[in-house]
Amino acid sequence: MSKVVIYTDGACKGNPGAGGWGAYLSYQGSESELYGYEPETTNNRMEIKAAIEALAALKRSCQVDLYTDSEYLRKGVTEWMQAWIKNGWRTAAKKPVKNKDLWLELENQIARHKIDWHWVKGHAGDPGNEKADELANLAISEALGEG
Repeated sequence: MSKVVIYTDGACKGNPGAGGWGAYLSYQGSESELYGYEPETTNNRMEIKAAIEALAALKRSCQVDLYTDSEYLRKGVTEWMQAWIKNGWRTAAKKPVKNKDLWLELENQIARHKIDWHWVKGHAGDPGNEKADELANLAISEALGEG
């Protein structure tokens, strides 16, 4: 099974507001950069979207080390998702899970791969995290005609 390292990040101008997601992938010395934009979204949605798009870009099942600075994303996958599924996509407080549409998409991508989820402190100099952040913000700048 191929081993891939992925860094993901989401960004928003306003929350909600103009949003971007970025992903930096590394595989056997090759690198790939992905990013995209949504006009009216939230930072949390962009964090999830970055992971979805990065995993979807992999052509076959892979062993993935996925790094994110979003505790929402990491804990959502590693701690909360199984309970949400068991509870019919409701929180412990019996409220509908926010961003369910994206969590369902992510669930489908996760099923294709073996993923180790890692949290990194954002804006702390980690090169992969800085690159993913740069890509997420580039998506917003390009879409808004800035820069």
